[in-house]
Amino acid sequence: MHRSAMPNALPETMAAMSLTGHGGVEKLVYRQDVPVPSPGPGEVLVQVTATAKNNTDRKAREGLYPTEDKADVTSFAMGGEATLTFPRIQGADVVGRVAAVGEGVEDSRIGERGLLDFNLYPNACRHLNLTPDYYGHGADGGFAEYVAVPADQFHAVNNPELADAELAALGMCSYQTAYHMLTASEVSAGERVLVTGASGGVGTALIQLCRIIGAVPYAVSTPAKADDLQALGAEAVIDRHDLPTFVERVLEVTDGAPVDAVMDLVGGEMTTLFIDTMIQNMARRETYPRLSIAGASGGNVSEILWTRIYLYQVRISGVSHGTRAEAEQLIGWIREGQLKPVLHGAFRLSALHEAEHYFVNRGSGFLGKIVIVPDSQWETHGAPFALDHKESGS
Repeated sequence: MHRSAMPNALPETMAAMSLTGHGGVEKLVYRQDVPVPSPGPGEVLVQVTATAKNNTDRKAREGLYPTEDKADVTSFAMGGEATLTFPRIQGADVVGRVAAVGEGVEDSRIGERGLLDFNLYPNACRHLNLTPDYYGHGADGGFAEYVAVPADQFHAVNNPELADAELAALGMCSYQTAYHMLTASEVSAGERVLVTGASGGVGTALIQLCRIIGAVPYAVSTPAKADDLQALGAEAVIDRHDLPTFVERVLEVTDGAPVDAVMDLVGGEMTTLFIDTMIQNMARRETYPRLSIAGASGGNVSEILWTRIYLYQVRISGVSHGTRAEAEQLIGWIREGQLKPVLHGAFRLSALHEAEHYFVNRGSGFLGKIVIVPDSQWETHGAPFALDHKESGS
């Protein structure tokens, strides 16, 4: 039994994009006859107005999360069993308004605008999350008109300066991952941090979060994005090309000082170069070299000499999702206006195939997040942020 904004006002069915199996975008099927979920005890039903797209949506769809055999087409199952079943509605970073509440949730929350903490937490622990899963993977997410989520994970954000699409661009999938990368490596004020993949959602979040905690971010990207990344807070931007001179160019912008910590979203052949930036001039170091890795856009396999790791005492942290406490801290910073949304553009939910193609083939001008807006909400929440006709290919 649930209570809604207006009795009997909720529709029985909704539009949603259903993922029907591992594969290409053809596995994403747009339906308009999906049953509207009902909020259970302790849950709220959210009418979705915007959901940020993340790289994990594509990787889960394509089955690119093997944990044993690198040739597997599968998704992760750290909790012991696979939770990605089909059909599944993807979309983790959900923004919307509470349309109905389940048992145990105050009616006063109806109408509240908020942002979802996207995690499917295994327990109530606030400072540890070792079996990560999330809405859009282990449970239905926000590529739909409605979604039911825990009331205590749908955080009210009333800031009038943030449009719904902009708030979605501040979603936890990117920002909590970025923050956990920093906390895992115990980054502190004054430290030099190399941010790889700096123009994406996690990268732009890392740049901002470094500045909030007082660290100094150096971004790895392309010259075309240098001005935007420096405006966001990057101390300098290092061109990711010309690999033989990469370490030399990093040390040039740090005045010869070694990088204190690397936030690696790239992997592949560049990981060993990232490590190189930390193990120069070791006598100048005051802390251990630290590498947090939370992505492998450059390749899932890296060749690293372990002697370089243990002789130089490099600390390596694997990062997937963060904790309840970190999510709450991020919500606090959003409410205080300390985090700036980096929104690249919006697509209609029915055009998710187009958005997927655009994301994979994004050009040199891409920076930040793409947001998906239900067609029924488009004019209000999507149209002001639509990519122009030529750029989107529509």
